[in-house]
Amino acid sequence: MSTNQQLQQRREQAMARGMPSQLAVYVDRAANAELWDVEGRRYIDFGTGIAVLNTGHLHPGVKAAVSRQLDRFSHTCFMVTPYESAVALAEKLNALAPGKTPKKTLFVTTGAEAVENAVKIARVHTGRTGVISFGGAFHGRTLLAMGLTGKTAPYKAGFGPFPAEIHHAPFPIAYHGISVSDSIAGLERLFAEDIEPARVAALIVEPVQGEGGFYIAPPEFLRALRAICDQHGIVLVADEIQTGFGRTGRMFAMEHSGVEPDLMTVAKSLAGGFPLAGVIGKAHIMDAPAPGGLGGTYAASPIGCAAGLAVLEAMEAEQLPARADHIGNLVTTRLRKLAGQFPCIGDVRGLGAMVAMELVKDSKRDEPDAGLTSELVQAAARNGLVLLSCGRHKNVVRFLVALTASDAIVTEGLDILERTLVELRAPTARQRQA
Repeated sequence: MSTNQQLQQRREQAMARGMPSQLAVYVDRAANAELWDVEGRRYIDFGTGIAVLNTGHLHPGVKAAVSRQLDRFSHTCFMVTPYESAVALAEKLNALAPGKTPKKTLFVTTGAEAVENAVKIARVHTGRTGVISFGGAFHGRTLLAMGLTGKTAPYKAGFGPFPAEIHHAPFPIAYHGISVSDSIAGLERLFAEDIEPARVAALIVEPVQGEGGFYIAPPEFLRALRAICDQHGIVLVADEIQTGFGRTGRMFAMEHSGVEPDLMTVAKSLAGGFPLAGVIGKAHIMDAPAPGGLGGTYAASPIGCAAGLAVLEAMEAEQLPARADHIGNLVTTRLRKLAGQFPCIGDVRGLGAMVAMELVKDSKRDEPDAGLTSELVQAAARNGLVLLSCGRHKNVVRFLVALTASDAIVTEGLDILERTLVELRAPTARQRQA
């Protein structure tokens, strides 16, 4: 069997460098919240495939559902010869989506597709073209989704020009002194200086920014956006691709604010590791495009839909949204204790089991420490823990523990994190390098 190093060398020769991997760890097998690489080393997985595995690796219910579907058929194209599983999954998602307005669902394959289709739907519904997103947002790597993304490197650099009529407003970040009032004022400036609200089709927001650094949108901010969209006839789109399916302690993060979005994009943990994404929205808005205006060859994959139904069954049977609150409390409590020991941990924040710590130099919030963040991720992996980094300044470590992970596994992973910080002597690491 090949080693990690051998596979890395082969990969560098065979695959485009524009799609790198954070770790040169080549996975051989996985179960729930654990991974084993090709050399037999075990890792606790606090990344879960970037929030794709809220139900853990190879959840028994998901695995069984996919196996049953494979025995029947793998693909027919829903747009040619449909099947019941897609209809059943749409019915369940419509019932689970926030708000009382009747809903309909569109299935596609990727999160970026879901975002692009949400904009298409909003434009047809309103007859307008403008779209507003937020600084630090991440909405995907296709052209329109890149335009909506509020971070240049590495996502947008060199790939322009981007579609017209895309604008960005500031996202509220209390830790960095950007208040809800500041954000709303920025949005109003956009209306006054760049695009009148009567030309805006959609406003898209992440209830918790993902790649942007796990900054949580305050409920009053989301309620203010709802009011602004209602005032001007703008479609409010909630990007729940990373926050959905129990991750924040609710099925969808928008439930924390009591705000009903007009459209909601979903993907990642929707199908427990199988490619499936969608747009869930108010029925009268979802039906705006004419027949044939929406779709895709692999949209509503029968394998993905079977997995999605099993994910929803597991969410309910195992009470995973409530489990997210418990796991989030375990992680944030431990991280806040570590913050008292290590001045490099400038902030700890979380909503349910969507948790992050922001690393800075000498407790200075305006001096992000991207170098230490990268060092910590690599060192933790050597010690058997998979972590993910993110953030505008690449200085945030995010924790996306499987909601099916045991307390023992979570604690073991946090023990590895603490040991790694001690090994790096993180409080003085930057000073030593300087």
